[in-house]
Amino acid sequence: MAEKVSPTRLQLLAIKTQIALAQQGRDLLKEKRKAMMQELMGAAAVLIEKGEALERSAAVARRALALADAFDGDQAVNSASFAARGEASIAIDRGHVMGVPVPKFEHKNFSRSLVARGYSLIGTSARIDDVARRFEEELNVVVEVAEREATLRRLAAEIQRTSRRVNALEQVTLPRLLAQSRLIGMILEEREREDLFRLKRVKQKIYQRK
Repeated sequence: MAEKVSPTRLQLLAIKTQIALAQQGRDLLKEKRKAMMQELMGAAAVLIEKGEALERSAAVARRALALADAFDGDQAVNSASFAARGEASIAIDRGHVMGVPVPKFEHKNFSRSLVARGYSLIGTSARIDDVARRFEEELNVVVEVAEREATLRRLAAEIQRTSRRVNALEQVTLPRLLAQSRLIGMILEEREREDLFRLKRVKQKIYQRK
């Protein structure tokens, strides 16, 4: 259903003002989207680096575990792992990237000293110590990767929302306002021609009476 618009000069001025504001808003959103895209590309590059670091760290940890299993046996490794269990506490705060709220993971370094791990140092080999150290290092990288992934997802979602707003302005709002502006302009021009025609006829009648 077409929207009814009063064909007056005041309404035409109001619509032209809306057009200018919509165009300005669209341009600002495009600039914001461009800046966020650049930020997204940078975040993606960092995530790739962190992901590769995680793969390397995981491979090193698995090799250390395989070595300990081979030389010390599953029982010794499992015994040390049960003794070394503990809580991995992570506090989630909120930061901002380009005005977009993103999670920030606050945590202590998961790498622990030999004593802090809790297992007996007498009956445990250096290989098992190395396994614990490698997996603790891997856990640190896991948290970094998780934070980067969350940031990337938030940025991507905001870019999509911004794109939808730009599309709505370009494909719906601005075409509607421009069509209304053209329609009112045509009506006002037609009225001016009619008024001018009537004025000429009045002048002619006045001239004829003289």
